[in-house]
Amino acid sequence: MAQIVAVLGASHKPERYSNKAVRMLKEHGHSVIPVTPGRSVIEDLPVVSSLDAIDRKVDTLTLYVGPERSAQLQDSILALRPGRVILNPGTESATLEQALTEAGIPWEHACTLVMLRTGQF
Repeated sequence: MAQIVAVLGASHKPERYSNKAVRMLKEHGHSVIPVTPGRSVIEDLPVVSSLDAIDRKVDTLTLYVGPERSAQLQDSILALRPGRVILNPGTESATLEQALTEAGIPWEHACTLVMLRTGQF
C-alpha cells in the first residue's frame, strides 16, 4: 500500500543512500517528500526545507541525518507525529528513540533500501 514518506536528509547526489531511498520509494509507488535545506527539487520532486513545512500526515519518516542533527530536530520530529520512524544505519540516537517511545511513535533500526528490496516496508 502506498504511503506518504518523508526522507529527512535527502541528498541530490545519486550516490548517497538518501537519494537512492528517494528513488526507490518513488519506484515502489510511495508519495515522497524530500526534506533538506538549500534545494528546491530532488529527483523531480519538490523539496521542503524543514519538517515544519510538511502540511500533511506522514506515514513514515526515514532518517538520513546523524544523531547530532536529529537532536536539533527532535521537537519537529515529534510535532510531525509520523506513523513510524525508520532510523537508518548511522542515525541511531538513544535520546531520540526514548522521546519517540514516550510520544507513542513507533520506531525501528532498519535500512529503508533493504526493507523496500525485501518487501518489508
